[in-house]
Amino acid sequence: MICCLFLISACSSGCIGTEKEPANKEYDNDVIYQTSTIDALLEGMYAGDLTVGELKQHGDLGLGTFNGLDGEMVLLDDIVYQVKADGVAYRVNDSVETPFAAVTKFESDIYATVNQEINNTELTGYIGTLMPSRNLMYAIRIEGNFSHMKTRSVPAQEKPYPRLADVTKYQPTFEFENVSGTIVGFWLPEYVENVNVPGYHLHFINSDHSAGGHVLEYTMRSGDVGIDITDGLFIQFPATEEFLNADLTGDTTKELIQVEK
Repeated sequence: MICCLFLISACSSGCIGTEKEPANKEYDNDVIYQTSTIDALLEGMYAGDLTVGELKQHGDLGLGTFNGLDGEMVLLDDIVYQVKADGVAYRVNDSVETPFAAVTKFESDIYATVNQEINNTELTGYIGTLMPSRNLMYAIRIEGNFSHMKTRSVPAQEKPYPRLADVTKYQPTFEFENVSGTIVGFWLPEYVENVNVPGYHLHFINSDHSAGGHVLEYTMRSGDVGIDITDGLFIQFPATEEFLNADLTGDTTKELIQVEK
């Protein structure tokens, strides 16, 4: 890993009316820790450069993928799960590597309870009204009972790695009916484009931690929403040869929309 780190600080004196002592360390609990960039992943840079054990030092909630693009990552309560192309979630040991992930030490700043049936468009719209600023970053945790949940995963790839948009053209999808579980992820502002996913990026795991994936759509009957206001984005750049020599100047906006939706 490269020792030089990149920090975006959204509010150096603390967020939303709180006061903090000046930080005397590289980052604090309210920062999203990220390895690599979404553009690098879109370009097919799937070689892991950070272990799961190292990743968990920086957060207990988050998402990402694994070496060779082998499935979807869900980090929940300090445990990393790998949802492979069969839709099954496997608990991951600390030596497994990731080429891209974003995590944080989750502490809810905003709570909401939903007691009516609501689809993903309606719920994310409601969550948006709870955000005090569209220029900050938010980690999200939703504990819910879902009448319907649709997810996807991606199969492991071999070199030479194809672009991510080509992989997801043939992605397996999974549909769950009457399932309970947890959605984890982030809402990020438009200015993170090329670095991470603007808007919502969410992964799901069911209550017995046996299945899940990247969230595509859902209908929730009831649930609890927690939102963690974060005040920084801390990026660890990979030291892999492919990242150091890559041309990341292309416009990947259309590909990202295809991949995420």
